[in-house]
Amino acid sequence: MADRITVIGWDGTPLTEAAGAALAAATLVAGAPYQLSALPVPESAERITLGNVRQAARRIAEHRGAAVVVAEGDPGFFGVVRTLRRPEYGLELEVLPAVSSVAAAFARAGMPWEDAQVVSVHGGRLRRAANICRAHPKVAVLTAPGAGPAELALMLRGVHRTFVVCEALGTPDEDVTVLTSDRIADHVWRDPNVVLVIGGGAQAATVDEAAGWLAGRPVGYPGADRGWALPGDAYAGAGRTEGEPGAPEALPAHVRALVLARLGARPGDLVWSVGAGSGALAVEAARFGAAVVAVEGSRSACARLTVNARRYGVEVEAVYGSGPEVLGGLPEPDAAVVESGGLDVVRAVLARRPERFVALPRTFAEAEEVRRAIAGAGYRADGALLQSTPLRPVGEDDGLTLGAGGTGALVLWGEQIV
Repeated sequence: MADRITVIGWDGTPLTEAAGAALAAATLVAGAPYQLSALPVPESAERITLGNVRQAARRIAEHRGAAVVVAEGDPGFFGVVRTLRRPEYGLELEVLPAVSSVAAAFARAGMPWEDAQVVSVHGGRLRRAANICRAHPKVAVLTAPGAGPAELALMLRGVHRTFVVCEALGTPDEDVTVLTSDRIADHVWRDPNVVLVIGGGAQAATVDEAAGWLAGRPVGYPGADRGWALPGDAYAGAGRTEGEPGAPEALPAHVRALVLARLGARPGDLVWSVGAGSGALAVEAARFGAAVVAVEGSRSACARLTVNARRYGVEVEAVYGSGPEVLGGLPEPDAAVVESGGLDVVRAVLARRPERFVALPRTFAEAEEVRRAIAGAGYRADGALLQSTPLRPVGEDDGLTLGAGGTGALVLWGEQIV
């Protein structure tokens, strides 16, 4: 193993005294080509172009002498330190960070960023990064070749956002461009770059309670109420308006709890809620950090859904329409629930291959058809009949008794068979 390994974060500014001394003593230096040419690398030192970090780590582990790895900004923040610290290399590191590229990008934009989500598309995560941008109003995206601003904007078709594209930060070629998402794909962007994706209605409703002590945007926050599976009256017009065709009653809280557990919504997922009514279930999935598209055939219900999403400070994309045909233009789901719509809609959703699927049939006959459809599509099918009866007090000292208005609900679900 190398006698000493120093990881230097460089943001284009002059090196610190410690970084300069480590570089001057190095017998092996790894970095990007522009870094190796711009920095005072000793002529006698072995140079490694830092493309494949694991390959470089193996070479460093074999080296005898002082090794330096040059990385952008803060190498411990979505940087090379994670790979170099893998136990199979046995490397002990001294890290000398500079300002991270994310911090520099927000500084160029003149914006605070303790409330931002930060994601990386490295490792084929472009679609999940795009889902984070759908769900949150302020996201920094660390891009990669072939997964840059243009590709990200294409993944966000129909979702209006402002892109702040920061190219070649900390170099003489630095450039910062601000464009709306519909214009991003028309440009050719240089690597590496950081993209700030800003916008969405949720930012206007953000509760400021956590500002100043907690970074990021925790799951289930912001919101006026703690927890989830809230009572139906927590949502404006929960369910559909009485008298609308095929109008189901609002899902009880205990049913929503089971559905949400089976969906397993998490940040980076895209959830479909089909036949969403006024969006109680869609809003609660969004409060778990997932991106949510809610499909509803009633314009009044879509309007109430938007009100509910705004109240709880989350992004839910409301799509007006019903039947299988409306699903064709939607982005690929990770999880989906059919709250209403019938067997044709169930089959159309299953054809898009979400990892997890839930349906709420109205009768036992419909439940059997749905179960067959789930199993026939290659899913492990299961289900439950949930029945509940409210409790009411008999008197101040007489305890509780069963109240009127008991409910029952059929819930079927499926998970892809790996």
